[in-house]
Amino acid sequence: MKSPSELNVKIVQKIEEIPFQQWQEIFPSTPENYHFFKTLDESHIPNFSFFYISVYKNDRLVGEAPSFCITYPLDTTVQGPLKQLSQAIKKIFPDLLNIKAVVCGCPPGEGHLALDGADKSAVLQAIRQGLEEMAREQKTSVVAFKDFSQNDTCILDNLSRNGYHKISSYPSSGINIRFKTFEEYLQSLSKSSRKSLRRKFRKVTKAVKIDLEIVNEVAGSLDAVYGLYLQTLKKSDFYFEEYTKDFFKNISQNMSHETKYFLWRIDGRLVAFDLCLVSKDTMIDELVGLDYSVAYKYNLYFITFRDTITWCIENGIKKYTCGATAYGTKRRLGCAFTPLYMYVKHINPLINPFFKILCSMLKPELFDNEIKELRRRGKL
Repeated sequence: MKSPSELNVKIVQKIEEIPFQQWQEIFPSTPENYHFFKTLDESHIPNFSFFYISVYKNDRLVGEAPSFCITYPLDTTVQGPLKQLSQAIKKIFPDLLNIKAVVCGCPPGEGHLALDGADKSAVLQAIRQGLEEMAREQKTSVVAFKDFSQNDTCILDNLSRNGYHKISSYPSSGINIRFKTFEEYLQSLSKSSRKSLRRKFRKVTKAVKIDLEIVNEVAGSLDAVYGLYLQTLKKSDFYFEEYTKDFFKNISQNMSHETKYFLWRIDGRLVAFDLCLVSKDTMIDELVGLDYSVAYKYNLYFITFRDTITWCIENGIKKYTCGATAYGTKRRLGCAFTPLYMYVKHINPLINPFFKILCSMLKPELFDNEIKELRRRGKL
């Protein structure tokens, strides 16, 4: 496929069809790297099929866009009475609120694009054309660029000329690690947060001994890890994807140096895990799991957070990204928040204006009071 600007667009179904060295030369440095997408390709995640849009100029790779097809429930971000209504509708019409979409981005986190060369706008347009071509082939109704930060909006805002609507998405959260000890981190929090955390830690220390192990793979504990993941996933009001057991195995095989499993046990029984990816001085918290039969009793969320931050401090991590949701708790823990944006379009130009109205009614801040509070406080 050739774009009007004489850029050649190639779409492949597996990242291994792209030479590793070419990807390394152009794609932004992030823990969610070439081998991470290889893991996604191999893990058979339900409702997802992955593809990659490569843009070439004179046989040189100048653009790269990881993408996927998904059947997306429109009520994913909805909460409260509207969620109850949508669930009731689904019992009668299971597919009524589902749309099939092609999406540029990364399912679990912030999207990244590789736009090289002097004319990044032309490269972006070539990627857009490739994405829309896939939408026509797959007979999907919606095209989207998912969860991009303000670093990318200066170029992505140009998509409005092609009928895309910019809407806010769930913000990401994280901590810039500038502390020498965990105690110094505590001192950076408000007095009430500091007091509350210390009380929680004392209570747990008196009640039980929790052991921490940090490993690169969990072959011997795979069933237990996956069980905690599913338990935690089902507790969530909002999740975009459901990983398979293969993912937890494959990520260790493909990313042995980047993968860190934090495992917490009580009397030898796994009660919590945290799967993280580490690259240089950055760590991304990918997936967590808690045993909810003891999670609240032993404040496991806060214990895992304490131990993870301590490890970051001791191992030279400067930026710890801990994902979306639980914004109120993360605000009290000193997290900073990064606004993320989606660019969406209905493939039918007659429906697209009405689709914009629908998207504006489904923005996360309309259903998440914690996001509203962050905006009120000027944290977003």
